[in-house]
Amino acid sequence: MPFQIPQPYITQLDNGLKVVIFEDKRLPLVSFRLAFLAGDATDPLDTIGLNSAMAGMLTEGTATYSSRELAEKIERLGASISGNSSDDFTIVAASSLSIYSSEIFQLFAEIVFRPSFPEEELDLYRRNAVENVKYQRSQPGFLANEQTARILYGDHPYSRVAPSAADIEKLTREALGKAHERLLAPNNAILVVVGDIEREEFLSEVKEQFGFWERGESGAPRFAGPPERDRRTMTIVDRPGSAQANIVLANIAMERTNPDYFAVTVMNQVLGAGASSRVFMNLREEKGYTYGAYTRLDTRLLAGDFEATAEVRTAVTGDSLHEFFYELDRIRNDRVSDDELTDAKNFLTGVFPIRAETQEGLTNLIVNQQLYRLPADYLQTYRENVDSISAEDVQRVANKYILPEMLAIVIVGDAGEVLPQVKKYCDVIEVFDTEGNAMDVSGFEIDADEEPDSVAGQWDLSLDFQGQKVQVTLVLEQDGEKVAGTIETILGNGQIKEGKVRGDKVNATASTEIQGQAVDFVISASVNGERMTGTLSTAIIPDSLAFEGKRRS
Repeated sequence: MPFQIPQPYITQLDNGLKVVIFEDKRLPLVSFRLAFLAGDATDPLDTIGLNSAMAGMLTEGTATYSSRELAEKIERLGASISGNSSDDFTIVAASSLSIYSSEIFQLFAEIVFRPSFPEEELDLYRRNAVENVKYQRSQPGFLANEQTARILYGDHPYSRVAPSAADIEKLTREALGKAHERLLAPNNAILVVVGDIEREEFLSEVKEQFGFWERGESGAPRFAGPPERDRRTMTIVDRPGSAQANIVLANIAMERTNPDYFAVTVMNQVLGAGASSRVFMNLREEKGYTYGAYTRLDTRLLAGDFEATAEVRTAVTGDSLHEFFYELDRIRNDRVSDDELTDAKNFLTGVFPIRAETQEGLTNLIVNQQLYRLPADYLQTYRENVDSISAEDVQRVANKYILPEMLAIVIVGDAGEVLPQVKKYCDVIEVFDTEGNAMDVSGFEIDADEEPDSVAGQWDLSLDFQGQKVQVTLVLEQDGEKVAGTIETILGNGQIKEGKVRGDKVNATASTEIQGQAVDFVISASVNGERMTGTLSTAIIPDSLAFEGKRRS
């Protein structure tokens, strides 16, 4: 059944600006998008994060308004204006009640053409961004994405997932201004408006606000493609003592405009896109290894990848990999059942119109259609295209875009615990710390016959916390390699349930509650006779806290 939606009105100004107008009278609202065909991939190599900072700073002051004045004016109108960027595009967005559309559109143009990038706001941006970088490095999901992008994309700009603190500190008003000048070209932009407007009146406003804009350089950026892979690899990011392991299996797949897009979307829906998919039902419902296991397609303008992901208990990391490979092989080798195919297509065709029920959802659909230069009837024929996919199509694209022998396997967790479980899946293994520094793999190879050191007893430790020495009491009970016990800190007290000793290394996780929130303390330590040194880390503190102390007699 076709999706009943009219075609938007499309025109172009003399300066090359493409204007897309969709009149929607259902609600007295209007949404604007000015989308540029350039994004973070165009950042200079020595200033990663420049385009993102420029886009985010557009609303922090203009030639006419300070950041506060601008925010107050937008708030009085009950509107919103923002700037953001992705790898491929940079978008300035606004929305308001239609009675204020002219005022908001004037502010919209002010932000686009006359941003001031005030130094005090840039300084605040830098400080917040640096703190965000510290927080990101404490999150296993970020660490997994960082390594996956590095391995799959090599020297391609898609390999960069976030700027470093050093990149952020380099940001200057001058650099932001130059990035803004490079971006601003009407012949490299699309203006989309959706809502309760009169077309001719709005076109007059567009010509008034954007008609003076002079042409500039245009065209999509060109980069060398992602590197070709000839083997399966494994990368482990060591988080000592981690109770869970974040698993990503990925390979280069397809760009957004690939003709196989609909077939791969249906295939992915069967395999792992939802709570009724194969990998979810296997790893969660049948095996109980995780709260959720999924597959996804990350399709961008120039390239894209297939990923299978799950966060599992450390003890079942190897078993989880086994089940992932089982499901990847099954979708490639066996024809999907008629029921699975019907359910997947019914879900995709049923949820698609829901995305267009709100004005923002409809606006985003139209913007994506324009940015990726999809067919003019893409929205109208979406459901027909999904319905046309056969079981043979699913198997064909599964074999074309899921490549088990070429996968990049990335695991973030306790390397000492994970490595013995997973090394049989790959001959090429590397280990990194959470800062991205390579580590010696042999340091995690523990002799299975080696007796673990004795760590039982009460340990009186001194913890470095914000320049102060803080006392921590650690009580450990030991049964062979297994460790349990308690920890007492000023942040809270925790119970250790699944600790382990390997040689002289102790790794454990203590669970506690702080202000009603569940929090894990991750303990990573070395024992030398009666002395212990190590670190304590938790998601609520960006940096690991060093400690040392001795066992009470």
